[in-house]
Amino acid sequence: MESKRNRKSVDVQIDTDGRARCWWCGNDHDYQHYHDTEWGEPVADDRRLFEKICLEGFQCGLSWLTILRRRPAFRTAFLDFDFEAVARYTTADVNRLVCDESIIRHRGKIEAAIHNATRAIEMRDTEGSLATFFWRFEPARSPVPKRRDDVPAVTDESKSLSRELKRRGWKFVGPTTCYAFMQSMGIVNDHIRGCADRERIEQLRSAFTRP
Repeated sequence: MESKRNRKSVDVQIDTDGRARCWWCGNDHDYQHYHDTEWGEPVADDRRLFEKICLEGFQCGLSWLTILRRRPAFRTAFLDFDFEAVARYTTADVNRLVCDESIIRHRGKIEAAIHNATRAIEMRDTEGSLATFFWRFEPARSPVPKRRDDVPAVTDESKSLSRELKRRGWKFVGPTTCYAFMQSMGIVNDHIRGCADRERIEQLRSAFTRP
C-alpha cells in the first residue's frame, strides 16, 4: 500500500521555489505561472470566457501546455477573441489560419471557433452575457479534492453544460472540454488540498459577485 507521504508527493508537490502546487504543474515554468496566477480564478468577462472555451476546444487530443505556449499567437490570430470580430471571418480567413504555424492548424477546430463566435453573439443577446449563462452551471456543492484521483474529468454539471451548448449549436464542447473550462474559469475550485493556491481561490470565489 502506498504511504501517505508518497501519496502527498504525487498529489501536491513542493517545487524548487518552496511553493506547494498541484501535481500537474511538474517543473514547467509556464504551467507553474498559469497555476499560480490564473487557473481557477473566477471570470465574468465575456471575451475571456470565449477565449477559454475556444482554447479548451483546440486542446482536444493535445496537452494544455501545447495550447498555453501558443496562447499569445491564438490571441493574435483571433483578434484577442473579440467574438463579434471573429464571427465576421470568412473562408479566406480559415485558409489563412490553417497555414499559420504559430497556432494549431486544425481546420475543424478553426472553423468551430469562428462558428462559435456567432453562437456567442446569440447567447449574449438572449442571456445578457456569456457569464450569466455559464455561471448557472456552478454546482451547489463541490467537494475538496484531497488527491489527484478526486479530481473528475466529467461531472453532471459539465454534461448538462455540454448538452445545452450543443443544443444551441456550439461545436467542440463535449463534457470533458466543458469541465476543463469550468475548472479554468473558477466555477469549481479543483486545487488539491495542501496546494498553496487553494485557499486563495476560495477567497476569490467567496468575494466574487455571480452575474
